Amino acid sequence: MSKSRAKKYRLKLEREGKRNPETLRGGLYTIDLSTRMTKTKKDKMEQFKHKKRFQHLTKDEGISFYLALRRCV
Repeated sequence: MSKSRAKKYRLKLEREGKRNPETLRGGLYTIDLSTRMTKTKKDKMEQFKHKKRFQHLTKDEGISFYLALRRCV
């Protein structure tokens, strides 16, 4: 493919030591402008507010408790 007139002009400016518009382009899209925050204690508590969770039983304890009940019945 042939080079466009604009690209030829940019290459000519670069050869002459003038500034190249390609190097000046695109600084904004590389920067992440969103702010990231860690969750506060309140946010964490609201996240798990209505979920059923058993903090006092781990997986191993719950299974052994179930097996012990199963044997007794």
